[in-house]
Amino acid sequence: MKIQNIILIQLTLLACSPESVENQELLSDRITRIENGLQPNFQIQGDSIPNYNIEERMKELGIAGVSIAMINRGQIEWARGYGMADSSENKSVTTETMFLAGSISKPVAAIRAQQLKEEGLINLDSNVNNYLLSWRLPENRFTKKEKVTTRRILNHTAGLTVWGFPGYDKGDTIPSVPGVLDGKGNTDSIRVYKEPGESWMYSGGGYTIMQLMITDLEGKSFPEIMQTSVLDPLGMTGSTFENPLPQQFHSIAATGYRANGAEVEGKWPIYPEMAAAGLWTTPSQLILWAKEIQQIQQTQKDGLLKVETVNEMLTSGMNNHGLGPVVSEHTYGHGGADEGFRALLTAWREFSLAVVIMVNSDNGSIIQEIMLSITKEYSLPGIDPEIRVIQKQSDEELQRFVGKYNFPEFGDSKIILKDNGLEISSEFIDTPIFILPESDSVFFDKTNGEYFNFTIEDKKAQKFKVQQFEATRNE
Repeated sequence: MKIQNIILIQLTLLACSPESVENQELLSDRITRIENGLQPNFQIQGDSIPNYNIEERMKELGIAGVSIAMINRGQIEWARGYGMADSSENKSVTTETMFLAGSISKPVAAIRAQQLKEEGLINLDSNVNNYLLSWRLPENRFTKKEKVTTRRILNHTAGLTVWGFPGYDKGDTIPSVPGVLDGKGNTDSIRVYKEPGESWMYSGGGYTIMQLMITDLEGKSFPEIMQTSVLDPLGMTGSTFENPLPQQFHSIAATGYRANGAEVEGKWPIYPEMAAAGLWTTPSQLILWAKEIQQIQQTQKDGLLKVETVNEMLTSGMNNHGLGPVVSEHTYGHGGADEGFRALLTAWREFSLAVVIMVNSDNGSIIQEIMLSITKEYSLPGIDPEIRVIQKQSDEELQRFVGKYNFPEFGDSKIILKDNGLEISSEFIDTPIFILPESDSVFFDKTNGEYFNFTIEDKKAQKFKVQQFEATRNE
C-alpha cells in the first residue's frame, strides 16, 4: 500500500475518533448558544434582558448578511455566514463572501509603514514630506515648530483634516490620490489645521497621505505593494486593496445595503483612499492579521514584524489609539464603516482569542450584540453592554420638566408626565419619546439610551440638550 494512502487512512480514522466527534459536538453546541444568545447593547439595570436569535435579529434590524470568524489558540475555531450577500440575486453569505473592511484597512496598511521603518527606509518621527515625491503637504503656521510625521498619522495626532470618506459610485470620475489630497474628489482637501502632536483627531486623510508616501517610495501601486508585502505573507491571499474591485472577485463580493434596505449604487462603493478604507476581504482572511499580531505580542518572538515594533503598535496613546490599532486594557483591533458595510476586528491581549464580524449594511448595531454573546460564551473581558440606572423621581420632582420647548432647527416640542418618567412629543418626530431619570437633571431614552441633559434654574428646567441640539423652554 502506498505511503500516501496509509497517511490518508490514519487521518480519516483520527477525524472520526470519539474524542474528535465529541469536540465537534461541543463546538457545535457553543456556536448554537452564541447564535441564540445575542443581547441588546443598551440595557436598563434591573430589567430582564432578552436573548435574540441571530437570523431573527437580522430580519428585525433589516440587515442582509453577517459573516463571523473566530480564532482560538492560533487556529480558526469556527466561521459562519448568515443571510444574503445579494438579495436580488438570491446569493447567500458564505465564509468565502468578500466584504469591505472599512477603516480596518488602517491597521493592515500600518504594517507596511512599520516594515519600511524596520527596513530603514523611513523614520516614523521625520517630516512625511521627506518621503513624498509626487505631492507635498503644504506647510503653514501650524507646522512651523512641529511636523506631520508617519507616527502621528498612524495614531491620529498629526492635526490633519478629513476624518472619513464617502466613496464613489460606479460611473463616477475617480480622482487620483493627489487629487483626493487636494480636494478634487468628494471631500475637502487634506491639510494641517492644528499643531501636529497637540491633540487627537481621527483622520482618514492622514492615512491617504501615508498611502501616497508608500507608493512614492516603492514606485509601485498600493494594491501591489500590500499584496506582496503584507496580505500574501499573512495568508490573506484572497484579499485585495484594489479599487474598483477587480472583475474576478465580483461573483463572491457582498452587495452593500443602506439602513433602509436599498442597494448601494453599483452594489458597492469605490475607494481610491485604499489605506484608509479600501480593503476587500473575508472574516476568515482578515482574522489572520489578528493571529499574526497576537502571536508576536504573546510569545514576544519576531514574526512579520519585530517584537519591539508590535509592542509599540499596541501601546495606547491619545484616545486609546496605538500605531494603527485601537488599544484598550484587554483588547486591540479596529472598527470599519464603508458605505453599505460595517465590520469589527477584536483580539484579546491575555487570551489567544480573536473575532472578526462583517455585515453588508449601514446598520451595524448587530455587531455589538454578537460580541456580547461571544464574550459571554468565552468568558472574555473588555466588551460590556451600555447600562443605564434609573434614579426615580417623584411626580413633584418630574413636574419641573413639564412644559413646551423650542428647537431653533425644528420647532416646538412638548413634555408631559408619564409612567414615572417623561414623554416628549412634537410634529417633527413620528413617535413620542419616553425618557427616564438617571440623575436629578439627566434623563435617557428608554429605547436606545440616548441622553437628554436638562438645565435647571429657579427650580424648573429651562433648557435641554440631546446630541448637538438644544431646546429652550417657551411655555
